[in-house]
Amino acid sequence: MNERELLERLLVGDAAAERQFYDLHVDRIYRLAYRMTRDDTMARDFTQETFVRAFERLAGFRGESALSTWLYAIGVSIILNGMRKVKRYRRHETDLEAAEHVAARQTGGDSVLRLRLQDAMDRLSDGYRAVLVMHDMEGYKHDEIATILGIPVGTSKARLSRARESLREDMSGLAAEGSA
Repeated sequence: MNERELLERLLVGDAAAERQFYDLHVDRIYRLAYRMTRDDTMARDFTQETFVRAFERLAGFRGESALSTWLYAIGVSIILNGMRKVKRYRRHETDLEAAEHVAARQTGGDSVLRLRLQDAMDRLSDGYRAVLVMHDMEGYKHDEIATILGIPVGTSKARLSRARESLREDMSGLAAEGSA
């Protein structure tokens, strides 16, 4: 079934079409949410919310882009808004370093490197992190990212370049620490 037929069936509330639409896109939406949040529970919640919102707003789909692009735009919006909300709540929590006695010991260089990379990604702005995850981890092309995020293609490319440069700068300090 092509996208137009699927859309027609979705618009009349065909449960089989809804299931097919969900099955076609759930893994990619979840992966995007997980890579943006690195939290399974949040990723599942954001994935569910993406489909709930998509089904609620399906009648408003104008067909200016592919149905999948429209869905991913909803997903990115939900993920970014959800992450902002979580950041606001976490600002009021105690910093982990203040709870030294609870922290687990680091073992092995790989875990240190992985944690350092995660910290560096956490310091990226939401816009930079979204483009980096979508392009480098999820394989989206810049024109798809531009459509999903509602930005020019050049902005997508610039954000990716700046995100990579920021990660390189953060990670270069690790190489210097390792040789000391």
